[in-house]
Amino acid sequence: MPPRPARPTRRAIAVLAVSGTLLATPTLTTSTAFAAGPPPTDLRADTNRDGRVDVTGTTDTAGENGWTLSRGAVMLPNIDDDTRRCPATGPKGKPLTNTQLAACNDASDTKVNGTADAADLARVRSVPRNVPAGAQGTVKVTAGDRQTRVFVKRGKKWEPVTAKTRLSRAELKAGVEFGVEAKDVIRDTAKWDGTARVRLTVKSSKGTTADSVTLRVAPLLTHHHLQNAQQLLVTKVSGGNYGKLNKAFREGLDKAAENAGITQPTVNFTKYGDIWAQDFVEPAYVSMTGTNGKRQAMRVMLRSAQLDREAGRELFEKMRGPNIGAVQVTGAKDSEEWTLNSMGNLETIPPYAQGDRSFPAGRIIMGQRPDTGSKPAKVMRTFLKSQGPQDPLFLDTSWLHVGHVDEFVQFLPADTPRGWKIAIADPEAGLNLLRDAKAAGHGAKPMFSIPNVPWESISEALGSKNLVSDNNLATRRIEANLAVLKRETGVTDAEIVRVPALYTQGREMVGETQSGEDAKTRLPRLTRLGAGEELPEVAREYGQQRRLDEGPASREGMTAASPAAPAPSVMTSAYVPGAVNGVVLSRTHYLAPRQWGPVIGGKDIFTEAVTAAYSGAGMKVSYLDDWETYHLGMGEIHCGTNTLRNTSAAWWTR
Repeated sequence: MPPRPARPTRRAIAVLAVSGTLLATPTLTTSTAFAAGPPPTDLRADTNRDGRVDVTGTTDTAGENGWTLSRGAVMLPNIDDDTRRCPATGPKGKPLTNTQLAACNDASDTKVNGTADAADLARVRSVPRNVPAGAQGTVKVTAGDRQTRVFVKRGKKWEPVTAKTRLSRAELKAGVEFGVEAKDVIRDTAKWDGTARVRLTVKSSKGTTADSVTLRVAPLLTHHHLQNAQQLLVTKVSGGNYGKLNKAFREGLDKAAENAGITQPTVNFTKYGDIWAQDFVEPAYVSMTGTNGKRQAMRVMLRSAQLDREAGRELFEKMRGPNIGAVQVTGAKDSEEWTLNSMGNLETIPPYAQGDRSFPAGRIIMGQRPDTGSKPAKVMRTFLKSQGPQDPLFLDTSWLHVGHVDEFVQFLPADTPRGWKIAIADPEAGLNLLRDAKAAGHGAKPMFSIPNVPWESISEALGSKNLVSDNNLATRRIEANLAVLKRETGVTDAEIVRVPALYTQGREMVGETQSGEDAKTRLPRLTRLGAGEELPEVAREYGQQRRLDEGPASREGMTAASPAAPAPSVMTSAYVPGAVNGVVLSRTHYLAPRQWGPVIGGKDIFTEAVTAAYSGAGMKVSYLDDWETYHLGMGEIHCGTNTLRNTSAAWWTR
């Protein structure tokens, strides 16, 4: 008589049930199980992302061989340094190269560096089986093996799985626990899509069985403003007059953070003097559900694609440590515009769904220059797109001298069904403030209320050759960008906060030539606003000012096609300190640059209008003077600071 057919496993029944087919089969007793061959090997991972690998039920069986944004096992790129073993310098204090500096992290060795490091491992388990005598198991990563490492837990220790690792019959009967780490983040899906496939094979005298599970490395995600700020970052500069100004700014920043409920002390970058803390780093994060059912998150400091910008080294030297990793993206070309690679040119739309597209972790926006074809470095664009959930949307910043999206748009938490609003710079509103003041008889009032700047009246500002045309241009470009955002997100006019602003050309035609001809001499905008030669070297050397003082023909990487290609005829930057270029400290607190606008009736008309705009959106506004510290260098508070935000939300659901 032929042997009776074997009973399907619980997992097989689940698969058949999902497919709509469920077969009735005879019962198979344990005593006759081996007569039909060895029991099937069953390997499982946390496909439902609850932090527990289910080896007794079927909650983790569906999706174990695939991966979608909403289901499938997740592993972390284990790139932090939980025991702080990574060196910041070489022998005798010699500086490490950028490559050497970035090479060390917890995944660069074959050890599990303590309990904190073990928490970064994604768990995979084998279902306990009554395997035949002499059975042995082996484990192999069949896809993504170069980017993945597997450990097996034996007692309280984690041992790296190698080609020589053998699992005993006793281990297989009890069920084996594995820990999986990715050695890096996804950088280019054309080279690695982040997937790893782990296979367990069991051999015995009764035959060979195997099973596999699929994991994907957690995407590196940038923060949005619905995630509360938990800590601020800023550059500390010591010595000289700028050091005094910087100290006052940092003290004001700390006070604003305290008032917003931020309790962690501000991180001060101290080594390289690059004051544009927004630009050399984009704080990001990766996360999965830990074995305790809570979010296991790791901050990742994403260095700008400007490796000649030394301040990015401090992300590895100072910040890398427990639950904080750092990543640098290499390969930016000299022909790609340097300033567009600053991280002030990267912001994140909060979570939304529109049409058939959903962005539960938010969506990146970046600026590019359609006027010249200039874009952020291709390697960075590829890197960000390869993460998957935050597919970047590009806006037009051709009209901005520095070219960063943070100069005209931001996103505010809101008590609305969507949960957020768009705050947009409104040059027309800025011009109307001046026009209304002039019409009310205040045209002779000074344009700026800050002491010791070149005197200019409201009437003179409105009568200048370029100011009105500059802001008409800015209005057209901003409205075109806003139309893109409305189309992509579904935001309505009622969800837009218009914030008065004024822009002016980066370089302005003033005076006559020595020969008295009509041709004019180009002078930096900063001179007009009172910077002159007093602009601190730290503002000229880095970020906003770097390579902007050069003419188009000599400016390195002005366009994607050629450094010598012509720049747009008009590019602008903030005239009155850009109010939208501030910091969202919490769901209710906003820190804006002090406006220093015309004072009429004892009140700064720009401050009054900016406060009204944000108050109408439910935000309490405070102001911090950044005129000499950042504004004269073509930046504002946001450009000079950064934020570490809450990472507890699941990025796969909204």
